[in-house]
Amino acid sequence: MDWYVWTKALHIIAMTAWMAGLFYLPRLFVYHTRHAAGSPAAATFEVMETKLLRIIMNPAMIVTLVSGVALIGVLGWDTLREGWLHAKLGLVLGLVAFHMMAARWRRELASGQFRHSERFYRVANEGPTLLLVGIVVFVVVKPF
Repeated sequence: MDWYVWTKALHIIAMTAWMAGLFYLPRLFVYHTRHAAGSPAAATFEVMETKLLRIIMNPAMIVTLVSGVALIGVLGWDTLREGWLHAKLGLVLGLVAFHMMAARWRRELASGQFRHSERFYRVANEGPTLLLVGIVVFVVVKPF
């Protein structure tokens, strides 16, 4: 059981770091869109966005996913038959998809393509929150 609690602690720590990045990166996009491409402020946001994604978010996502699979392995693969876990994993896939979309938006902004408005990023910023609420409910309440 020691492996389980340490793996679970690692999973929660990595998930917290990943979620912090998922909450913050779209907020940086909101501020980034207020500045012209190529401006000193835009260049600063590009550095911040790149470092957040590559140094914090990508590793945290990988550790979250790997430790999550390890937790399932420790609990036993029969755990995969539980409905709440299917729902949780579906929402986690949603977080991964959002992460990938945010990486794409970062590349677009860095290349001077402002395809989305400040309002778009403000609304998009709520996506990870809704997914996190669902994940926590499924893990804690286990409604099915």
